[in-house]
Amino acid sequence: LVNDTWAGHDPELLEVAGHHRVGYVCSHTGGVTPRTRPHRVSFDDIVADVIHETTTLAEKAVRAGVPEGRIFIDPTHDFGKNTFHGLELLRRIDEIVATGWPVLMALSNKDFIGETVDKPVDQRVPGTLAATAWAAARGCAAFRVHEVGDTRDVLQMTAAIQGDVAPLNTIRGLV
Repeated sequence: LVNDTWAGHDPELLEVAGHHRVGYVCSHTGGVTPRTRPHRVSFDDIVADVIHETTTLAEKAVRAGVPEGRIFIDPTHDFGKNTFHGLELLRRIDEIVATGWPVLMALSNKDFIGETVDKPVDQRVPGTLAATAWAAARGCAAFRVHEVGDTRDVLQMTAAIQGDVAPLNTIRGLV
C-alpha cells in the first residue's frame, strides 16, 4: 500500500503503484508544499475541496493502473489544514464516505486533537480514540494508527453498538 501523504506531489509514486498494481492512498493537502506547516490557510468549503482533490486523484490512480478496489481516499488531517478544518472534516465525514471510495483516516495524536483538548502529543490517546469511534460509526473503512490494541477495542465496540458484530465473549447473565 502506497500512502502518498502529499497528494501526488511526486508523480512517480502513482506510477510505481500502478505498475505494481498495489494499493494507493489519495490524500488532500490543499496544495501545500511538502514538509511545511500551514499558515492562515483557508478554504471556501474544506469538505468540498477534500472530495474534489481526493476523488480526482483516485480516478487518476485508476487510469495509472491501480486496481479500483485498492484505492483509499484520506482527508489527511493536519496536512495543509488547521484545527477548525480537522474538526469540520470529522463533523461532515459522511459526505466524504458518500463518494463511494473507501475512506482511510490517520488520526493518531494529530495536532488538531492536541489543540482541541489542549494536550501534548503523549496525552492525546483519548482524543484520538474518540475521533476514531466517531469516524468508524460514520463508515470510514480503514485507520492508520499508533495505539493498535486500543483502536481495535474501539472499533470492536463501535461495530457491536451498531449491531454489525457480536460481542466477543458473552457469558454474564447467560451461564
